[in-house]
Amino acid sequence: MTTQTNRKPSHAVYHVRGGDPKSGKKGFWTKVGAAWLHDDKEGLNIQLDYLPVGENVKLTVRVLKDEQAADATQGEAA
Repeated sequence: MTTQTNRKPSHAVYHVRGGDPKSGKKGFWTKVGAAWLHDDKEGLNIQLDYLPVGENVKLTVRVLKDEQAADATQGEAA
């Protein structure tokens, strides 16, 4: 089994607040972590760098694009 520490994250985790898709109002997206797809592609391991608090906290997990994945690993080398 491959661990998340020796491979690049496949997804980014965002805290989304505000916004209303029905009215077209965009929310505020803040990146709060990363996620790695399981080898069997049946689930994700999620690492949060920040823990959003409040009522109705919404987290969104999105697939990283190639350039985002490169940016995500640059911080790990420091």
